[in-house]
Amino acid sequence: MTEIVDIEAAGAEPEDTLGPVDWIVVEFPGSRFNGSIGPEIASLVEQGVVRVLDLLIIRKDADGALEVFEIEDLEEAELGELRSFETALATLLSEDDVTAVAEAVEPGSSAALLVWENLWAAPFGSAVRRAGGQLIASGRIPTQTLLAALEADRADETDDLEGI
Repeated sequence: MTEIVDIEAAGAEPEDTLGPVDWIVVEFPGSRFNGSIGPEIASLVEQGVVRVLDLLIIRKDADGALEVFEIEDLEEAELGELRSFETALATLLSEDDVTAVAEAVEPGSSAALLVWENLWAAPFGSAVRRAGGQLIASGRIPTQTLLAALEADRADETDDLEGI
C-alpha cells in the first residue's frame, strides 16, 4: 500500500524529493463507476511510478444535484482496490477545486478525481532545480485528440494512395 511520507521529518528538503503532481477527472456516464480502475492504479503505485495523493468520487444525479465522496464514505463493492489508498491520502483539494471540477461532470454521471505525484520524474525535477531551472509551462494532449489525429493521418494516406 502507498504511504504519504513526511519529507521534512525524513531529513530531506521537499525540492530534492518531490516529483510533479498531476490531477485528472475521469467521467463514467450513467454513474457506472465501480472501482475497476483500482488494480491499474495499484500497479502504478507498486511499481513506484506514482504516489496517490488524493482521490474523490463525484456523483451528479439526473437533476444535477451533486454528491462528493471520500473513500471512507463508499462501500467496498464500489471501490475494489481503491480502498487500499484510504489511509495514505492527503487533503489537497479545496471545496472550490471540487466545485469547479464537478461543473464539468454531466448530469446522471459519476467521476473519479485523482491527484498523484509522478515519482518517476522526481530525480529529473530535482536535477532541474539544483541546476537553477524551473518549470514554466506544462501540458497534456488528451488521448482522444491523439487518436483522432492518427485516424486523420491514416485517412490522408489512404486518399493519397488511391490517387496513384
